[in-house]
Amino acid sequence: MKIISIIAILVYNMLNHATSAGCLIRIQGLFSTLRDSEKKVAQYIQHNYEKVIHLSITEVAEEIHTSESTVVRFCKALGYQGFQDFKIHLATEVRDPLTQIHESIRKEDDPLFIKKKIFSSSIQAIQETLKVLNDLSFIEAVEILATSKTIEFYGTGASGSVALDAQHKFLKIGKKCFAYTDVDMQAMSASLLNQGDVVVAISHSGGNKEVLEAMKIAKTAGASVISITNYGRSPITRMSDVVLFTSSPETAFKSDAMSSRIAELVILDSLWAAIAFKHYETAYQNIMKTRSATASKKI
Repeated sequence: MKIISIIAILVYNMLNHATSAGCLIRIQGLFSTLRDSEKKVAQYIQHNYEKVIHLSITEVAEEIHTSESTVVRFCKALGYQGFQDFKIHLATEVRDPLTQIHESIRKEDDPLFIKKKIFSSSIQAIQETLKVLNDLSFIEAVEILATSKTIEFYGTGASGSVALDAQHKFLKIGKKCFAYTDVDMQAMSASLLNQGDVVVAISHSGGNKEVLEAMKIAKTAGASVISITNYGRSPITRMSDVVLFTSSPETAFKSDAMSSRIAELVILDSLWAAIAFKHYETAYQNIMKTRSATASKKI
């Protein structure tokens, strides 16, 4: 029997239909992995993207006071063949608003149009997260979690519900784990961790002060820290051993992180499935045990 969840199956089935993440989404998600010189290019483009589509590579390099080779390296780091390839994709993204699925829900939208926007936004969040999620970081996270003694999931608000879902999943395959959504409990538990324990901190903004404090306490205690966040330029990335990026811009009516929560769930679901298959027999036996333990409570 295969150990895989519904979300993981959906992601697998969507791979053949996934579209490339937009240029600006890629810059946002991969920013922390860029060299300092490439970050200067990224920041310039983020603030001048409409201007950039009309400039040559020489003009862009002169504007930033860098070399043309740095601009090319930046484009290749994002997965493009070069500056021209990047600029073509950027121009399409900037000039065609219909490609921006992450649009705000408007007060004049009818229920069916709202439904379409929500579904489209969630689907694209998963597709774009797949593009910006670094393979090496994902594999490193799998190895750390698979060999951990204890896993603790920290999150507040919408991220708290994701932490609780992760605890439910990982417990079923036999991983000793806890989810803490209360900031005092996070800090208290973090202080009792040791080497070999792991904290998975979930924060869309990457700037939750209380979660950051608990992460700091956990690292001081000797635990490893994995973070799941949407922003490369956020405090959480500087305190993490491994960072897993989502890609889900929010609008006024997505302040509760609708699509970002789905992206976080998919990452955790993928980690769970990868770890389960890494220790297939043990995971399978533990799933059977947990099912049996709760069977009498079901009609």
